[in-house]
Amino acid sequence: MTKKNIYLIRHGQTDYNLKGVVQGRGINSHINETGRWQAERFYERYKTVTFDAVYTSSLLRTHQTVASFLRDGLVHSIREELDEIDWGIFEGVEHDAILEGEYFSILQSWAQGNLENKIQGGESPMELWARQMPLIEELRTAEYKNLLLCSHGRAIRALLCGFLDRPLSEMDQFKHDNTCLYQISCQDGIFNLEIANDISHLL
Repeated sequence: MTKKNIYLIRHGQTDYNLKGVVQGRGINSHINETGRWQAERFYERYKTVTFDAVYTSSLLRTHQTVASFLRDGLVHSIREELDEIDWGIFEGVEHDAILEGEYFSILQSWAQGNLENKIQGGESPMELWARQMPLIEELRTAEYKNLLLCSHGRAIRALLCGFLDRPLSEMDQFKHDNTCLYQISCQDGIFNLEIANDISHLL
């Protein structure tokens, strides 16, 4: 079977990223000036790749990050499977000592395997994974040569665990800078990680 490639990138910087404020599925933020610069640098590096399509989440910051590819006429598929995790009552809230403590406590519980835990009003990692897995299985068998996917930090971490058959409790091992690239190949239904958290297009 022909080798296929998935180019998985995180959206460009937003003001929420700049301020260290949690933004999840419920915050439909725009990328900022730095984010637009990052997106254009990524485009300049990868515009010669023949992508079959670009998949984004339903959130504007992913659409804006791949806007130059869309202007080139690439088929655009909006997939809610790529939406960020819902951070519930933490979304859009300025961090203080109490919030920081609760936030890192939930992250620690996930790393310990308590993947049904979630922030009040939010989504657990297992719920996130449940909506992602159908897309992963679709991409395992779909016919394509190169796909560009634009998603979000926590969603990317979970996706990578799904692609690579890693326990979801290990998701924090995957770092994710704004517009970083994870390149995953797929051959005979097996996904392999080729490039991780690459931001050389920004240097």
